[in-house]
Amino acid sequence: MTSTTTNPPEAASPGTAAAANDRRRWFALAIVMTAAFMDLVDVTIVNVAIPSIQKDTGATFASIQWITAGYGLAFAAGLITGGRLGDIHGRKRLFLIGMTGFTVASALCGLAANPEMLVASRILQGGMASLMVPQVLSIIHATFPAEERGKVFGMFGAIIGLGAVSGPILGALLTEWNLFGLEWRPIFLINLPVGIAGLVLGAKFISESKAPKALKLDFVGVALVTLGLLMLFYPLTRGRELGWPLWGHLSMVGSLVVFGVLVAYEKHKAAKDGSPLVELSLFRVKSFAAGIAVQLTFGIAMGIFFLVWTLYMQIGLGWSALHAGLTGVPFSIALSAAAGMSVQTLVPKFGRKVLQAGALVTALGMLVYIWEAHHYGTDITSWQMMVPLVVLGIGMGLIVAPLTDAVLSEVPQEHAGSASGLINTVQQAGNALGLGLVSVVFFGAISDNLPLTEIGPAFSHAFQRSLWVVTAVCVVVFVGMFLLPAEPKQHLEGAADEAPSDGVTKEPALTP
Repeated sequence: MTSTTTNPPEAASPGTAAAANDRRRWFALAIVMTAAFMDLVDVTIVNVAIPSIQKDTGATFASIQWITAGYGLAFAAGLITGGRLGDIHGRKRLFLIGMTGFTVASALCGLAANPEMLVASRILQGGMASLMVPQVLSIIHATFPAEERGKVFGMFGAIIGLGAVSGPILGALLTEWNLFGLEWRPIFLINLPVGIAGLVLGAKFISESKAPKALKLDFVGVALVTLGLLMLFYPLTRGRELGWPLWGHLSMVGSLVVFGVLVAYEKHKAAKDGSPLVELSLFRVKSFAAGIAVQLTFGIAMGIFFLVWTLYMQIGLGWSALHAGLTGVPFSIALSAAAGMSVQTLVPKFGRKVLQAGALVTALGMLVYIWEAHHYGTDITSWQMMVPLVVLGIGMGLIVAPLTDAVLSEVPQEHAGSASGLINTVQQAGNALGLGLVSVVFFGAISDNLPLTEIGPAFSHAFQRSLWVVTAVCVVVFVGMFLLPAEPKQHLEGAADEAPSDGVTKEPALTP
């Protein structure tokens, strides 16, 4: 799941005070919201087009996993650094640089001649998103006075909800229409006119802002995080195809060593200049340490579910991209509605119990889906799927919106920026690792070179097996939530004007 972040700008800056009388701020708002929408849609839009990409390019299932997860890995690795670069060099500047790179990477994705080029372009796209996305809400904070932010964030939440619903449908339509015979490629090429317009208008209407005291960069930390993730993720995706070679197991074990070196280096970095990539002192807060584990685990579950769901519908059941996309609409609507209700009404009254209910409802939805997939087999219809999908949407919606505030509620205010940046990074990394585990939980149940008549039943069986795994993970998430505060505090608004910047999440991503 992707997430939109902000780097808390300076408190009561002259630019913010003057912004109240500057009509250009509304143009700036439309531009940065469009960028956030592009990022969210670009994640959800790809899943629907996966079978078309595979058929056209001959991509292996491992390549498909990299096409979906490469974006998330690059985004996770660069997220905190992207926020700090904006604080140091200017948020407008980094936003425009990121949008330029994102647009170029989108063009490369759309023009990819083979799976390898598409994977590389998707990784580049994720890296550029890590420069662009952290500036979005920072620019909003720096542009709008405090009394207008409530209305602005309400609009922003609506945009995120719209992206959650429209991404799969837009991807399905662009794939089905086969514009100019380009098949799946328009799902990326559509970013070109939007990106170019955003660059031209952004240069004109967005005001520049910087943090008065920005943390320093930690490129060594970024390199260690990236290396550790790659050493873990690459063997997971390629292991099945290669027969699980010894080097793969050694690489996964070695990733733990790299993460150990990261911890040691971050301690050194904190003592040296006080600006580590990961603020290790945060893990002394029990609820935060537990919350990070919950966020990672939940991200893994969602990474598994969304990919196998797509493969099940389009390859296993033989549905078209449009059929699959429309099938997911009730899920997206239920998720968006539950997310809004959980934050505004339920969590203030019931606290942690809402998130735990979400985990159990999600598990229930998985069990209902398993039963239906087994009972109806390959004759299952979209209408029959509606019940489990609505239940899943409600369950996930109860979790994704309030989880960040619950994890942050006992974190000292001065560390809110660092803590939230780490949460976003872990969320993206968890989602990518879930995608990597698809090789084990889904493809591990499918034999090679299946006869055409056995593809449907085999994919249905693998789908059910995957959902059993996700159900178990949801139970683990439920148990882990007992370590979260019973009544999460809402303190991020104050932190947004005071805390060091590392990407404070102000609105949750509603779909991975």
